[in-house]
Amino acid sequence: MQIDINSRLIALIGTPLGQSFAARMQNSAYQAAGFNMVYCYCEADSTHLKEIIDGIRYMPTFLGCAVTKPNKVEVMQYLDDYDPLCKKMGSSNTVVKTAEGKLVGYNTDGYGALRDILEQGCTIKDKVMFSFGAGGTGRSVCLELAEAGAKRIYISSRSEMCETLSNEINGFYPGVCVPIRSADEAAIAKALGETDIILNLSGLGMRGKEEYTCVDKKYLKPSHVCFDATYNPAITRFLKEAAEVGCKTINGLGMTLYQGLRQIQLWTGGKAVPLDVMRQTLETIMKEKEGK
Repeated sequence: MQIDINSRLIALIGTPLGQSFAARMQNSAYQAAGFNMVYCYCEADSTHLKEIIDGIRYMPTFLGCAVTKPNKVEVMQYLDDYDPLCKKMGSSNTVVKTAEGKLVGYNTDGYGALRDILEQGCTIKDKVMFSFGAGGTGRSVCLELAEAGAKRIYISSRSEMCETLSNEINGFYPGVCVPIRSADEAAIAKALGETDIILNLSGLGMRGKEEYTCVDKKYLKPSHVCFDATYNPAITRFLKEAAEVGCKTINGLGMTLYQGLRQIQLWTGGKAVPLDVMRQTLETIMKEKEGK
């Protein structure tokens, strides 16, 4: 990758970033498309986030930035405008600098999950969803699903986060969300009985937590579509047990792919992006990880 005076930068701002695949995936797309861009890491918490965002605002080299934990909510106060859905979510993972120097916030996480589910041949409108997890990923994905016309979204967590998130989403889409505490096994079993798509947005089953799953296998049935936002490992315990029951399974690789695709489209003003190159890069990274 040749870097010159005309090269434009995108920084990922958050911490820790050692596990991120984003730079390799994004840079492979830039190179294949002929974009004179470089995606780099800026490991930082919220302590000096305002100064970092101001640097991006005033340095012509930057087209914008990507934002991850723990800065997705904090960054909102330093932006000039927001995409409507990003504003509802109250968090941003993508910041675009306009020609006028304004910083506009977007959130592509929910878009990535929604597109992957649709690409897998599933439908959202008038379907019943069950989200295990009410954190940042749960917020963005559930709002996107509500916007797409989901009939009902059950949201489960150990704490009051499920009530908080359900109330917030219901403020925009009345009556769509129903909170259920994870300790209420009877309510979970009843809700899963009418659920079409189960989403593991809790992080259970990710690398370091491989022995955990979001739901007991006995509640799964072949008609369920099971989506897991985790892609490392590619097959979590949740997805393994779902496949054994006969469920259609989807891991988080597509979500990562499509949210990154949408980011590049936003930063480049809608230019064509080589999706196949991004997919191949992600698959190569996963094979390397599995080979260790």
